[in-house]
Amino acid sequence: MRRLILWAATALTLFGLAHLNMGIVVPTVKTAIWASLVLGLVNLVIRPIVRLLALPLTLLTLGLFGWIINALMLWLVSAFVPGFHITGFLPALEASVILAIVSGVVNWLVRHRTH
Repeated sequence: MRRLILWAATALTLFGLAHLNMGIVVPTVKTAIWASLVLGLVNLVIRPIVRLLALPLTLLTLGLFGWIINALMLWLVSAFVPGFHITGFLPALEASVILAIVSGVVNWLVRHRTH
């Protein structure tokens, strides 16, 4: 259930970010749902491999390179989902930070709601 709530929160966040005119285009809720689904799959399959390969750089930057990896994963998703576009790396970075914050809050709320 927690994964479903997190997935829905990601879709709504992506749709909301598109309306902030920050370089992200998500024309419909359906597109946001597909983008969040693909993002989940990318984070499940590709991100662990990239994180392992980038571990030395991540350690060298004291973890800050992890934000770059998250932005690259979001940017990668925009290449696969029709209608979902990110105009550059900076909007992808900003969106990944916002998505991380929303994800953290949703995880915290779900965890504390069940206890």
